[in-house]
Amino acid sequence: MTQAAFFVLTALADQPRHGYGILREVEELSEGAVQMRVGTLYGVLDRLTADALIVLDREEVQQGRLRRYYRLTDEGTAALTAEAERLAAGASAAKKRIAEGRRTPDGAPGTTGVPGTRPGLAGGLA
Repeated sequence: MTQAAFFVLTALADQPRHGYGILREVEELSEGAVQMRVGTLYGVLDRLTADALIVLDREEVQQGRLRRYYRLTDEGTAALTAEAERLAAGASAAKKRIAEGRRTPDGAPGTTGVPGTRPGLAGGLA
């Protein structure tokens, strides 16, 4: 699942939203890391609709413009849940590996970040 799709599904997790509302919510949820253009958003919405992860909830005319509201399907909720769990597991594994890398096999502090040192083939320093 792409980062954009993940955040679009997340934006729709609590309530149906229209396109501009999704864009604002994605930016807020990602703390500005994901800023999609309208064309990108509708491409993502089309793919998620084709995959039955979201559906058109309703259409409203406001100020002479048509607003389409999208909502998650049960399949979309399941896909978002699975992706959130996958990402959490990956982050947990990375944190564990980082913590382990800061210690040598005998439990002593490692040399991570010490210039001029690097692990040798047998786990020592070369």
